[in-house]
Amino acid sequence: MTDPGPLPIRRLDKSLINRIAAGEIITRPVSALKEILENALDAGATSIRVTVKDGGLKLLQIQDNGCGIRNADLPILAERFTTSKLSTFSDLSRLCTYGFRGEALASISHVSRLSIVTKTTTDAHAWKASYLNGCLSAQKPGEAPEPKPCAGNNGTAITIEDLFYNIPTRLSALRNTSEEYARILDLLTRYAVHNPKVSFSCKKIGSPSPDMSTPSASETIHVIRLLYGHSVTKELLEEKLSSEGLQKEHNSDSGPETLHSEEWTAETFFTNPNHQAKKMTFLLFINHRLVESARMKRAIESVYNAILPKGTFPFVYLSLMIDPRAVDVNVHPTKREVHFLNEDAIIEAISSALSCKLASHGQSRAFEYQKLLTGGVADSESLNSKSRKGKAKDTGQTPPVDETASTEGENQGKIYSHHKVRTSGQDRTLDSMFPVVNPARVAPPRLASRDADVTPSTQPKDIKESDCSLSSIKSLRHNLVKGRHGYLSEMMEKHTFVGIVSLDHCLSLIQHSTKLYLVNHARLAEELFYQLGLRQFGDISRLKLEPPPSLRSLIEIAVQAEESAKSCGMDTAQIVDRIVCLLMSKREMFSEYFSLDISVSGMVESLPLLLREYTPNLDNLPNFLMRLGPQVEWESETECFDTFLRELAFFYGAGSPLTESEEAQVKAERWQIQHVLFPAARRYLLGSKSLLDRDIILVANLPDLYKVFERC
Repeated sequence: MTDPGPLPIRRLDKSLINRIAAGEIITRPVSALKEILENALDAGATSIRVTVKDGGLKLLQIQDNGCGIRNADLPILAERFTTSKLSTFSDLSRLCTYGFRGEALASISHVSRLSIVTKTTTDAHAWKASYLNGCLSAQKPGEAPEPKPCAGNNGTAITIEDLFYNIPTRLSALRNTSEEYARILDLLTRYAVHNPKVSFSCKKIGSPSPDMSTPSASETIHVIRLLYGHSVTKELLEEKLSSEGLQKEHNSDSGPETLHSEEWTAETFFTNPNHQAKKMTFLLFINHRLVESARMKRAIESVYNAILPKGTFPFVYLSLMIDPRAVDVNVHPTKREVHFLNEDAIIEAISSALSCKLASHGQSRAFEYQKLLTGGVADSESLNSKSRKGKAKDTGQTPPVDETASTEGENQGKIYSHHKVRTSGQDRTLDSMFPVVNPARVAPPRLASRDADVTPSTQPKDIKESDCSLSSIKSLRHNLVKGRHGYLSEMMEKHTFVGIVSLDHCLSLIQHSTKLYLVNHARLAEELFYQLGLRQFGDISRLKLEPPPSLRSLIEIAVQAEESAKSCGMDTAQIVDRIVCLLMSKREMFSEYFSLDISVSGMVESLPLLLREYTPNLDNLPNFLMRLGPQVEWESETECFDTFLRELAFFYGAGSPLTESEEAQVKAERWQIQHVLFPAARRYLLGSKSLLDRDIILVANLPDLYKVFERC
């Protein structure tokens, strides 16, 4: 057999080269999202909205309000190594942006169907372009591939469809769409924590509300609380350190060693020993770039190993700023890793700072009474009942019977005191010490009066569900019933109002069975009024405004008070004109479906009356009308109705900042919460799982309190 010899070396085809390179950079949907997300942040976006279908494999859309892309740059936008951030190799040493190689959109166009809608502030309209294999492609068969003018907002909307349609092997390996969507949410959550001034949202197509949403112009600690929960935030410690501060401290000790001279700063939020999780949450940003560092992670884990039980881990967010000349960002195709000078010294300095901070706050853990959310109450009850039955079987004693669970005619055993439930309505509540009459007689609403046919009544009329043939409303009602939480709905239906804890913090106490719950009544009101608006869609009563205020004047008041409006690139008059024009064009729909009447001359004649005896705070009316412009999704019927009702519910649920000097208004608001809001929630509210996250907390359970007293 003869030796065939060496095989000839050939140049690979350009399309094959590009597809291989694309496969290295775009490994899954979250990789594409990361590249475009960083481009949006580089463009100065303050709002980023992500829409996903099938975990991003079928569709991934990212919309931002950044500076946009020039029409002249669209023909080469998806070609490899085209960038606005790099011109010479020496620019790498001064790089302060996320992207720089110009491979993101090129790689995406080789493994998906890519389309872009973009508009700069100087353009009269937006431009739409489609790309395939790095080149412009026709948007429809037979058309020219050039960009086409279209309608659009300032910024860029990038749509990725059929990701990996031409790489079947990789596509078959990414069939778990739930896992891919979880990765997308995790990435957005990390960037949202590091960019609190930017508003992020993420939702699935067809979902009525986003699965992740953050406000703009916020603070890091507030975003952490929103995304990771109060259990993490209440145990957080904060530390800021820099090479300059450590250098001074080190020199004051007159030691022989000196720290490195390169400047760097670090800001970190980390949990104290009271927080324990089964998995470490480590958010590391170096020069605003989300990266991974196994050495940094191991060093921080070693700090906690001595103070946390085995198998438990902390939450750590670390933002490290280093001189760009000391960082090499071009070491990984996806920019997941970076190399920087004096890595050992910086890691050691940060580890020591965390260790000292933890030591100064005490390293011993504090054991607190665990507050259970309502979702876990039913399970604990069933476990307790099983354990009581088992104990009675062994000892021959009769187990205690819960009075609420027994039925008439059954043989009951002895009912212990700690299982008895107060059911008498004659017992005093906290608010019974502050008597007040109907608030309609004490504090009439400002700028408005009730419709003549609205009269106070002690027994509220039944609110019937309106007949509506619109498929969008049927879908929203179906989703509402489908997402109903059984135990929470039962708790609200059978609860006993105890009293208002704090109007400023919107906290009230209610009792159900032998348990006491702390409720955020503002969030409860918002969910209730959304459901009431959906229930009465197309047949809502009217609250007449006499005299009717001017729509333009109200929106001007709100825009002038809105801080974010000052940095949007338009003056107040332009913003007001745009919102007024939009609302005037929709006034027939407002009147027919929502009973919001706006006259031809632009006067607001009536508002929706969702619940008799309940008057919304009309001080919030300007903000409500202003938010209808940018916050309502006007392009889709279902999302339009859903977002409008959410804004209406937010208007109804938002209270007013009252002072102690406004005693009559304080009493009126307390009366309205106790005698109107909670009775309506008892009759109409379907418990939603979203209320369980932070808005309803179990604070006391009678059987557990008896156990505490028995040990004393």
